[in-house]
Amino acid sequence: MHKEVTHPIIQHKLTILRNERTKHKEFREIVSEITMLLTYEALKHVGLREVEINTPVAPTVGYEVSHDIVVVPVLRAGVGMLNSVCEIMPTARTGFIGLYRDHDTKMPVEYYSKLPESSDDALVLLVDPMLATGGSTSAAIDMIKRAGFEQIVVLSIVAAPDGIEVVEAAHSDVNIYCAAIDECLNDDKYIVPGLGDAGDRLFGTI
Repeated sequence: MHKEVTHPIIQHKLTILRNERTKHKEFREIVSEITMLLTYEALKHVGLREVEINTPVAPTVGYEVSHDIVVVPVLRAGVGMLNSVCEIMPTARTGFIGLYRDHDTKMPVEYYSKLPESSDDALVLLVDPMLATGGSTSAAIDMIKRAGFEQIVVLSIVAAPDGIEVVEAAHSDVNIYCAAIDECLNDDKYIVPGLGDAGDRLFGTI
């Protein structure tokens, strides 16, 4: 399942991201803000358990998240989304996956993986601003599943239809949340209209 989150505030902020005149400081801030809104949507149906507490006035029953939340950014651009997820879920554990796309084959190449130990109630949020061909995202999901995790949600800011199709074909059990589903991929496998290279724009390495 995939969901395009078309909230007006997200769409407003997405326009700032797309603008080629937006500098890296503002770009990084907006990525963080959109991620927070996407995380809110992605966790809308997260499991809860009852807890008994005392307010200053009386005892009552409240709720706390029952899942073990794990956030996994895909290096390097996914790092720009990490802190926002942790602001919403400060107890989340963190893993890292390093993948790059081979210039000639356009296929993902793994170069780093450090994931926490899996647990029965773990829910992994895989974060990467761009879901283009779907190759890197599918490879990252494979790595996470091999580590023993079963419940995985993908958070991307901009996605291409081709990439969504690839991920859903390989991992029908994984839900995808994004701020926009764009038109297509160009010959260089960049999303059109997209927002350029998210990593370069996040870290000022253009």
